[in-house]
Amino acid sequence: MGCTEPVAVALACAKAKELIDFNYIKKAEVYVSPNIYKNGLSVGIPNTNEVGLHIAAALGFIGGKSEKELQVLDGIQEKDVVLANELLESGKLTLGIKDTKEKIYVEVNFVSDQGSSKSIIKGKHNRFTYLERNQEVLLEEKECIGKAKDDMNLLYTLKINDIIKEIEKIPYEEIAFMMEGIEMNEKIAMEGLKQKRGMGVGFSLYENMKKGMLSDDLMNYAMMITAAASDARMSGMSMSVMSSNGSGNNGLTAILPIVAYKNKFHVEKERLARALAISHIMNSYIKYYIGRLSAICGCGVAAATGASVAIVWLMGANDKQIEGTIKNMIANVSGMICDGAKVGCALKLATSAATAVQSAILALNNNIVPAKNGIVADTAEETIKNLGTLSQEGMSITDHVILKVMKNMQAS
Repeated sequence: MGCTEPVAVALACAKAKELIDFNYIKKAEVYVSPNIYKNGLSVGIPNTNEVGLHIAAALGFIGGKSEKELQVLDGIQEKDVVLANELLESGKLTLGIKDTKEKIYVEVNFVSDQGSSKSIIKGKHNRFTYLERNQEVLLEEKECIGKAKDDMNLLYTLKINDIIKEIEKIPYEEIAFMMEGIEMNEKIAMEGLKQKRGMGVGFSLYENMKKGMLSDDLMNYAMMITAAASDARMSGMSMSVMSSNGSGNNGLTAILPIVAYKNKFHVEKERLARALAISHIMNSYIKYYIGRLSAICGCGVAAATGASVAIVWLMGANDKQIEGTIKNMIANVSGMICDGAKVGCALKLATSAATAVQSAILALNNNIVPAKNGIVADTAEETIKNLGTLSQEGMSITDHVILKVMKNMQAS
């Protein structure tokens, strides 16, 4: 519930608070990675009319319950928001950027009248790697040393078409839970179409469809519902979504273009569940190479590629056409940057969803970007690795520049 980065901050704060009994707060220091800071700076917080990491952190201390994990802000009431703002006004809570190469990192140092505690989330938004109460270490996850990256992640060394063939064999009951994502994410999309929320991208597209300015075809419909869901989520609407690879907006992008296809064409539940599984796995596959939080928009290049592959699979594509869909996507949207989570993300999700449909249709008609066309290689796997090189090496400074620009605007 809510954008994943401020929710991770709220979760770490809630856990630190729960580690020790106290009557009042003396001091609370929160440190986050540059990527967490960038992604949480301008996004709406559920159950409030406010944005940003500071209020999320304060709410974690005041009303957050860590057992809810990434739904930690579920149940926050108006009185909690008042108390959270009082905590911020007191100056006892500070939030700064940690000098770390970790993409996902939240550290909380909490001091109360009854003692102190510390919590650290690292690697994944709900993964605690360190907990401490009154200098006693309760949890310390050691770094895994001596194993090669690929040894621990066999999945990402496999051929994509081989992975899809394995997904086709999985018993339906083992992936039936994927259908929950359709229910959750379509529900928030429909809320975004009822009235203008955030930028109102999806709502505006819907209004223009009704006027006849836009056709109600698969591409526009996918664009509309994906944007509408982002409008609602980024404005802080208190509804849960199914995430994908640690990102709620990735979940919207990985699922909703498939929902659009389902709403336009009849698809059996079992086949729909497999399409969703393909989309999530493709998102994970690409994000393994570009990084969980990167300077490249994960929705555009990873989640939307997953949706595109799933759609072309539903259309009956062969192995070459599935590979071609990936090449078409990366040739098109690889330059989309991530400049933080915010209401404007609805525009990027709209573009990503439309491109997902476009790439699938082109590949199905054997219109595929040729090898050695920019970063597009002979195979889909090599193309994804090239995208990873672009992200990890070529854009290593880009995140710092984006953050610098955003901080300068906040200060002015």
